[in-house]
Formats: sequence, C-alpha cells, structure tokens
Amino acid sequence: MSLRANRVGEQMKKELSEIISQKIKDPRVGFVTITDVQVTGDLQQAKVYITVLGDEHVREETLKGLSKAKGFIRSEIGQRIRLRKTPELLFEFDESIDYGNRIETLLKEIDEQER
Repeated sequence: MSLRANRVGEQMKKELSEIISQKIKDPRVGFVTITDVQVTGDLQQAKVYITVLGDEHVREETLKGLSKAKGFIRSEIGQRIRLRKTPELLFEFDESIDYGNRIETLLKEIDEQER
C-alpha cells in the first residue's frame, strides 16, 4: 500500500468516526468504532473495519444502517477530504478483536487447568 493511500486511510478513519457518531441519525446504527480503513493504491475503494457494541442482531442492523447511509457518508467524506474521486466505501466487521478475546480466553483456561 502506498504512503498516500495510508494517509488518506488515516484521514478517512478520523472523519468517518466523526460523521457516524454525529451525523447519522439512523436508529439501527448503534455504538460503532472504526478500527481501521484500508484504501486501495488507486484510491478507488476503502474497506472500513468496524466493531459494534452488542450481539449479532445489533451488528447486522448496524451494518444495514451504514449501508443505507453509504451515499451520504461518502459525500460528507468528499466535502471534508480533498480528493478528485471519493473512494467507494465497504463496511466490514473487524474480527481481530473477537479473535484476540477468544485467544485470551483459551490461554486463561489452559493456565487454570495447569494449576
């Protein structure tokens, strides 16, 4: 990934957090944290990794709400970041946090068994 794509991703992460927390009024969109934004080298697409507070149902509803607001979010990004073309947004759940928690739980179980 290019340095420019990296910088654009960091800037988008900051702006997206602000836009989602302050401008999105959809009741389906709950407490969302943007964990990372990966922008392709040609700046055409941006994968937005999110975590959502709540169970599977809340997560799915949040994803639906964000998908519905994608056009609005993209136009807001376009106004805030000066780019010729605003990247297409793809929202995905960040599984790394769940994965990390699972590993931590397993390690604790092993530790308890050895005692």
